[in-house]
Amino acid sequence: MSYAAKVVWITGASSGIGEALANAMLEQGAMVILSGRRKDALAAVAAQAPERSLVLPFDATDYARLPALVEQAWQWQGRIDLLINNAGISQRSLALDTAFAVYQQLIEVDYLAPLALTQAVLPRMVEQGGGQLAVVSSVAGKVGTALRTGYCGAKHAVVGYFEGLRAEVEEAYGIGVSVILPGSVRTGIAKNALEGSGAARGRSDANIENGIDPQVAAQTILKGLSERQHDIVVAEGMELAALQMRATDPEPLFKITAKEGARLAQVRAEQGAGASVDPGAVNQ
Repeated sequence: MSYAAKVVWITGASSGIGEALANAMLEQGAMVILSGRRKDALAAVAAQAPERSLVLPFDATDYARLPALVEQAWQWQGRIDLLINNAGISQRSLALDTAFAVYQQLIEVDYLAPLALTQAVLPRMVEQGGGQLAVVSSVAGKVGTALRTGYCGAKHAVVGYFEGLRAEVEEAYGIGVSVILPGSVRTGIAKNALEGSGAARGRSDANIENGIDPQVAAQTILKGLSERQHDIVVAEGMELAALQMRATDPEPLFKITAKEGARLAQVRAEQGAGASVDPGAVNQ
């Protein structure tokens, strides 16, 4: 399936996986709605095909604006064929050192924001007779790992919502629902991740820097979406193995993640609460 002439709305389109997906969709000839907080960065993506791009900047948690934004998006071409909820934020902090406000922010951005936008788009997609909905979750949406309690919680929650939604709309209304599960992709996700205080981490991880190229990830996702795959896995190495182990033989995986937790606890004991540490291999 090609997305040529299809209308695709992508959040978090100014960088990383979202930008790569926007570029791939524009290359296919899609009509792309580009959303995110950074208008200039979105405009730079749109510049490659301005006649097929609509820059629609907004903060993902600005729920009061959603009705007007959905109306503007819909009026642009009279339909939306595919919504990709990609905007999100990660975490790099142990639970012992994490403020409750950080958990609230992760739930807002990674769970409630894609839920709210999807709920706003859904009735019109039903009225138009079908379409596709997708969300970028994470390997952490299936596998719980240290330094990610809030991130894992939010990403597990978004998987649950979209799987439940799929049960309601796939056959009844012809709406495909895909959950995208990236492992380490070479983006700014670690640098922008929240520490226990709520501050941005400010540096990347070795596993992210050695991760999958965003353009390669985008092609994997595009193929999965075109085939209406339910789960689109974008992972390799230990992260891919972790997904497989979680589904088939989780006890060895739990031992691996517990050892990582023990290592981080030792670092905390030696360096003090709130020490900035690097995660192990089973992380995103």
